[in-house]
Amino acid sequence: MDFSISEEQSMLADSVSKFMENDYDFERRQKIAESDDGYSKKLWQTFAELGWTAVPFAEDDGGLGGGPVELMLMMEQFGRGLVIEPYLANVVLAGGILRRSANAGQKSRWLTPLIEGNLQTALAFAEPQGRFNIADIKTTAQRDGKGFILSGNKTCVLNGGAAEILVIPARTSGEQTDEDGITLFAIAADSAGINRQAYATVDAQQAADITLRDVKADAAAVLGEIGQGFDTLQDVVDEATLAVCAEAVGIMRTMHDKTVEYSKIRVQFGVPIGSFQALQHRMVETLMACEQSQSLLMWAVMLDTANKAGTQRAVSAIKYQIGTAGINVAREAVQIHGGMGMTWELDISHYFKRMTAIDLLFGNADYHLDRYVRLSN
Repeated sequence: MDFSISEEQSMLADSVSKFMENDYDFERRQKIAESDDGYSKKLWQTFAELGWTAVPFAEDDGGLGGGPVELMLMMEQFGRGLVIEPYLANVVLAGGILRRSANAGQKSRWLTPLIEGNLQTALAFAEPQGRFNIADIKTTAQRDGKGFILSGNKTCVLNGGAAEILVIPARTSGEQTDEDGITLFAIAADSAGINRQAYATVDAQQAADITLRDVKADAAAVLGEIGQGFDTLQDVVDEATLAVCAEAVGIMRTMHDKTVEYSKIRVQFGVPIGSFQALQHRMVETLMACEQSQSLLMWAVMLDTANKAGTQRAVSAIKYQIGTAGINVAREAVQIHGGMGMTWELDISHYFKRMTAIDLLFGNADYHLDRYVRLSN
């Protein structure tokens, strides 16, 4: 398998890297995180002007026609910069549903302004009882003439507080955990019957718990075929899993590099701690974990997507790697930095928090190990 990237892909990665280095330093990131919105609307518009919000979408939809490799390269750099702007929520999750399921009119109404940076969206797929089973949906959509009435609860909806459009999987038929019978809806977040409780997560992202009580949705709100939304939802969640794994690889590499640099200037017993053989061994192990994770990620995103089972196994393989080796790299970085590694002022602690959150997003290491075994049988 050829792991090399094209010149255009290399230019994309370089442009994001330079932006992170020159315009998104840690101090600015912290100020943005402490703002009322929890992200910068000005920077989000800049992302759109640079074309980043258009990368994964087809040219016919107003995008740039990028694919998994381009998304991986961008997310890796976002990880290095600890970006808190809602790229994952808008472009990968909600945008991924719209890209796959929306008709031409719906794309013009919702996808075009999303790409232009003028619409905030969110995919409200997780429910309190569901844990990591995305088919476990109790939210119902009952027929009401030509439309539907939705009722249920969604939890930890990324960008849920700022979203103007909510993409909501609801059950139109079947039992609670059936894959059949799930329908996707796009509903205005200010619709009557929707209550949102927004909050900041431990990693400075924004999320919300959402309650739906007799929310009316007309037929135009349905995305794709009624009762056939699960496969689309699974594909989007798998793509988002790869995206956060790419982000995690960027975090791992940054934590390793910062730890090596710190070991050269931190003096103990009259010598830099980097001269201690025991610490050298530990940093070599974290470097190997970074390299292995990078290779596994590239393998996963370059697989033939026509082999769905193989793709899903690869997604679970890299997510397990991130949840084990990735978490170990983060812990080693904190430990080698000592007590200051957990202080608010040092960026290492914030990388650690984001890595911990990524481990739980879309299924932790144990879940994906079980899924990998199940898909292999």
